[in-house]
Amino acid sequence: MSDPATGTVRERLETELVRPLASLGLDVEAVEITPAGKRRILRVAVDKDGGVTLDDVADATREVNQVLDDSDVMGAQPYTLEVTSRGVDRPLTLPRHWRRNERRLVKVTPHEGAAFTGRIVASDEDGVTLEVSGKSRRVAYADVKRALVQIEFSRPEGASGDLGDDMEEGDA
Repeated sequence: MSDPATGTVRERLETELVRPLASLGLDVEAVEITPAGKRRILRVAVDKDGGVTLDDVADATREVNQVLDDSDVMGAQPYTLEVTSRGVDRPLTLPRHWRRNERRLVKVTPHEGAAFTGRIVASDEDGVTLEVSGKSRRVAYADVKRALVQIEFSRPEGASGDLGDDMEEGDA
């Protein structure tokens, strides 16, 4: 059960962060406030086409700090700010998530039927085309209950493209 006051703070903060972070080319993917003893942890996850760099996270941290300094949204209780990129363990819920993961392997759990795994071939505002067992399969986002990117330690030739090229060996 969530605290209504925390939900309100989270929603207000998310609303206040959208425009300044968009000016940096970043999307706000998640805002979480978690109690941690006498403090709170404020986590802000950001993403953008092409992936988020450490410089992007640093710029976003400065921008979030500025918004917090100019606002009373967090109140007087102390908090720790963490700005991160969207992790691969977060579900694909928006068309931009699918677009940004083109050529990646995903496990899709539909509202009806059995879960399946396929590679994202293309996506648009309404759905995604996946390659499943060598065949093309179109899936509407409305039919997807849950979708998660699968970690691949050895991707097929031609599947990597631009995605993950900036990752060091051993990153996951």
